[in-house]
Amino acid sequence: MDIDPKDIIESAKAANEIQAARKARLNALVAITVAVLATFMGICKVKDDNIVQGMQQAQADKIDHWAYYQARTIRQDIAEATAVQLEVAQPPSTAASGARNAAVARYRAIAADQRDKREQLRAAAEQDQKNYDALNYRDDQFDLSDALLAIAIAMLAVTALTGLWPLYWAALVPTAFGVLMGVAGLTGLPIHPDALVKLLS
Repeated sequence: MDIDPKDIIESAKAANEIQAARKARLNALVAITVAVLATFMGICKVKDDNIVQGMQQAQADKIDHWAYYQARTIRQDIAEATAVQLEVAQPPSTAASGARNAAVARYRAIAADQRDKREQLRAAAEQDQKNYDALNYRDDQFDLSDALLAIAIAMLAVTALTGLWPLYWAALVPTAFGVLMGVAGLTGLPIHPDALVKLLS
């Protein structure tokens, strides 16, 4: 049986066309996937930037509250020291003891007021830290999402170059986890791989 060279050429041409069509479909799918991921990353970036601004504000508030706490502590100490000095300065039997007792009572009241205000500032500073930690939790989610989606996009770029379908399916693994972490950050879901975050911190 003779093999016609034209048949071999036609077979090769048909195989090449099929291969080109498969690669074109793969490249189209890669392009759509990258476009969707880039859009999702952009949305997550906006939210993450807002969270970072909130973290900065919480940190600034905490520092301010602790500074005011220290100032209130100093005022309390000064008022208490003044009250003690007034008590020691004059014997209780002198004629000015009524005025001295009034001054002592006034400074004791100032010290008590400063103590109360100081405790309010301590509570506010501790709340600021809790706010910071809650925002940092969500910031970690966006950081992981960003890293995983960057890995996925790199794998998709290699997929487009090589035309390998298995590589496309492998790229969907970091894509799925990256989207999951991004959605968790956007919606406030309590998904947080603590061990991975500690490893990367």
